[in-house]
Amino acid sequence: MREIVLDTETTGLDPLRGDRLVEIGCVEIVNRFVTGQVFHRYINPERPMSPEAFAVHGLSDAFLADKPVFRQVAEEFLAFIGDDPLVIHNASFDMGFLNAELKRMKKGSLAADRVIDTLAIARRKHPGQQNSLDALCARYGIDNSRRSRHGALLDAEILAEIYAELTGGKQSSLLLGASSEHDGGPGRDAAGQAQQRAQLSAIHLITQEERALHRAFVAEMGEKALWKAYWAEAEKAAAVPPPA
Repeated sequence: MREIVLDTETTGLDPLRGDRLVEIGCVEIVNRFVTGQVFHRYINPERPMSPEAFAVHGLSDAFLADKPVFRQVAEEFLAFIGDDPLVIHNASFDMGFLNAELKRMKKGSLAADRVIDTLAIARRKHPGQQNSLDALCARYGIDNSRRSRHGALLDAEILAEIYAELTGGKQSSLLLGASSEHDGGPGRDAAGQAQQRAQLSAIHLITQEERALHRAFVAEMGEKALWKAYWAEAEKAAAVPPPA
């Protein structure tokens, strides 16, 4: 199933008071696998950046001055997302801005029923705990060291990994049907997650042929594919030298 992991950056917090989009980042996933297909655009908001928003993402008025306005990228954006589900963290925020921009163009809104809100999933799975992107990265052992500031594409890439962990999709896809009980539950720390993945790889819950097929699939995604890190971890844990 094709899904689009999406994030945005904005000039402020409220589209009803004139705040606008300044960046859209989308990552395509198919059956929880990152395919390498992305949509990423910076957008001229046609209004000044608030100091508070600049402190979050670092996108200045000068940087955005020569970027296209939303109406110039809207058709390309809509074509990329198609009719597929949208995976968003704290979805009401991003959807509010996207639909405000579409309304200005007199285009139909993106339907709420196509959205998968990972914040809502995280709150159900980890009640009473912090469920920001950074907190979830720490919980699941996901590297977010590049995230010194928010960025729509980077955050969408990180969210794709978080979504896989929240839904058990990454492990269940890699292990081709292994029980979802192997997915870390509330309270499992990053070291525990890494150790568990290593143990699963080491006992070969998939066949060598299946492993080779999946390794070849990942290789076709390009050097920036998020799955590269997981294969490196699995190969190290299983003491299997990487292919030449």
